[in-house]
Amino acid sequence: MIQGNDTPRDSFSTKFGVIAAAAGSAIGLGNIWRFPYVLGENGGGAFLLIYLGFIAAIGIPVMMSEFTIGRNAQLNPVGAFRKIAPGRKWHLIGSLGVVTAFIILAFYTVVAGWTLEYLVQSVKWLILPERSGVAGLEGEASRLFFQEHYTDFTGGIWRPVLWFLIMLFFTGYIVASGVKKGIEKYTKILMPVLLLLLIVLVIRSLSLEGAKEGLVFLFKPDFSQIKDAPVQVILEALGQAFFSLSIGMGTLITYGSYIRKKENLASTAVSVAAADTFIAVIAGLAIFPAVFAFGINPGQGPELVYITLPVIFQNMPGGLIWALMFFLLLCFAAITSTISVLEVIVAYLSEQLKMTRRRAVILATVAVAVLGLICTISSDVFAVFNASPDILLPFGGFFIVVFIGWFFSKDTLKKELSSDGAKRIRYYPVFVFLVKFVAPLAIVFLFAIGVYNKVITVFPGIG
Repeated sequence: MIQGNDTPRDSFSTKFGVIAAAAGSAIGLGNIWRFPYVLGENGGGAFLLIYLGFIAAIGIPVMMSEFTIGRNAQLNPVGAFRKIAPGRKWHLIGSLGVVTAFIILAFYTVVAGWTLEYLVQSVKWLILPERSGVAGLEGEASRLFFQEHYTDFTGGIWRPVLWFLIMLFFTGYIVASGVKKGIEKYTKILMPVLLLLLIVLVIRSLSLEGAKEGLVFLFKPDFSQIKDAPVQVILEALGQAFFSLSIGMGTLITYGSYIRKKENLASTAVSVAAADTFIAVIAGLAIFPAVFAFGINPGQGPELVYITLPVIFQNMPGGLIWALMFFLLLCFAAITSTISVLEVIVAYLSEQLKMTRRRAVILATVAVAVLGLICTISSDVFAVFNASPDILLPFGGFFIVVFIGWFFSKDTLKKELSSDGAKRIRYYPVFVFLVKFVAPLAIVFLFAIGVYNKVITVFPGIG
C-alpha cells in the first residue's frame, strides 16, 4: 500500500499492471473510433506525421509531468496541487481536471454504449441474417441499411440510454473493486485480448485486394491534402494527441499516485505513449486498407466505424464474424478508458470529501448518469461535449507543464524522475527544456492561431 495524506492507499502491484492500466486509459475509443475518422478527415499520412510529432514533443513530457505530480503527492489532482503548492491557486488546475473528466466521461460513455449496441447487433446479423435484414445485401443496399440503422439508433432514446447505463454500471463495478483488484486486474486481462483481436483484424484487412491504397494513404504524407486548412489540421492533431493519451484531465496524476517509488516514470511514460501510438496506427491498418479496397471515402467522419465498416464487413467473405470481433474489440477499448476517467472523479470524492470508495463510486456514477442522459437525448449537447477535449485537455496540459517547468522544486523533480537516485536521468535537460519552453509555447501559439482564425471567420473584415 502507498501512504498518502496519512491514509493507506491502494497501488499497482507490478510494472506491467502500471503500464496496462495507464495504457488502458490511453488506449480506447480515442484510438479505434476517433483517431481513424479524424485522420481520414485530415489528410491521412500528413496528419499522422504531425500527430507523432506532438506525441513526442508534448505528449510524453506532459504525461511525465502528470505522473510526477501524482506520485510525489500520492493524492488526487486537487489534493496533489494543494499539497505541493499550499496556499496558492494551483489546485484550480486540479479542479479543472476533475471537471474535464466529468464532462468527457459523460459523452464518452454514451459513445461507449454504442459499442454494446453494435456488439449485440453483430451477433444478431451473424446468427439471424434473414430476420435481421442483412441476408443478401450488397453494395448500395447494404450502405442504406447500415445508414438507416445508425440514424434510427442514434436518433432514438431508449436504446442509447439503456446501453449508456449498462456501460456506466460495468465501469462503476470495476472502479468500486479498487485499484489492484479492480482497475489493474481487469486491464491486465483486457489489454492483451484487445491487442490480439486488433492484430487478427489487421491481417484480414491487409489480405483484401486493393488494400495497398490504404497503406499509401496512411503512411505516405501528402501535405497537399491539408493545404486548405493547415491550422485546423494541426489543432486537430494536438487535440487528438491529448485525448488519445488521456493527458490534461488528471487521469495520469491520479494513476501516478498509485505508482510505487521504484518504478521508472520516464520509461513508463514512453511505454504507454508507444503502446497508445502503436494501437492507433494498428487501428488505421485494420480500417483504411479495407476502406480503400471497397472504394469508400476515408473522410467519413464519426460514422466511419458505425456505418462504413459494417458495410465493408457485410460485403467481405465471412465478414459478419469479423464484425463481431471488431465490435467486441471496441467494447474492450471503451471500458479500459471509462474506468480510468471515472477513477479521477472517485479519487477526488473519496480523498477530498472523505467518502468511502463505494459511496464515491455511487455518487460519481449517478452524477455522470444525469449529465450523460442529457448528452444522449440532446445532439447539440453531445456535439459540444465531443468538441470539448480539443480545448479543455490542451488547456489543462498547458498549466501542468508550466507548473512542473517553472514552479515545481527541481530537487524534488530529480528525485521523482530518478526514483530517489536509483535511476539515471540523462534526459533531464531535454525534459526540462520541453516542459519549460516547447510544450507551453506550442500550445499557446496554436491556440492563438486557432482563435484568430475563428474570429476572422465571423468578422472577415478584421483579417
